Amino acid sequence: MITKIYDTPTAALEGLLFDGMTIAAGGFGLCGIPEKLIIALRESGVKDLTVVSNNAGVDDWGLGLLLKTRQVKKMISSYVGENAEFERQFIARELQIEFSPQGTLAERLRAGGAGIPGFYTPTGAGTVVAEGKEHKEFDGRTYILERGIVTDLSLVKAHTADPAGNLVYRMTARNFNPMIATCGKVTVAEVEVLVELGEIDPERVHTPGIFVDRIVQTMPERRIEQRTTSGERP
Repeated sequence: MITKIYDTPTAALEGLLFDGMTIAAGGFGLCGIPEKLIIALRESGVKDLTVVSNNAGVDDWGLGLLLKTRQVKKMISSYVGENAEFERQFIARELQIEFSPQGTLAERLRAGGAGIPGFYTPTGAGTVVAEGKEHKEFDGRTYILERGIVTDLSLVKAHTADPAGNLVYRMTARNFNPMIATCGKVTVAEVEVLVELGEIDPERVHTPGIFVDRIVQTMPERRIEQRTTSGERP
């Protein structure tokens, strides 16, 4: 079997990157983001990226690192409220933005991975989200046409993988990763634990290895997006 395991994030991305490409990145806030692969993207210098992700990280971590270096041309996202640099570039019209309702974005990614070019949804009908999109009536209700998303590259973060690329996500880190793992022409998985083939119970596999092209094991750096404390105790 051809090995899917690479020694470093940089090696895992070698030969896959080009200017102007579209990349989907898993995660919700800072949970389940392919953090070391994002750093490797920054260090590669690839530019004019269109990035599909639920959010844009924070100013000094996650996709915020790519915004800071101005490597992102366009973001397709649902929530971006934790990133001041994103806000600055958006207001200054230095960054193209396509906002998508969260459930719609998840379904667009899933549809792309399933080979479905488009679907109708009532979400966003009658709002700015629907502008320029086809409208259709079903049972007296207005729906809008949303396109499935297929990317040049998908980057995901999983907890456990085996050499075949079967992935298991941990708790909330599952979020957008399963859909994003399927919608890329090439998918690279950053994982915390590598086990031998056959050690993962097939019933526990969240992403089958057929969708995963490359794997890199990294040491996670767990950051908290918003730290809230109760203050000093009396």
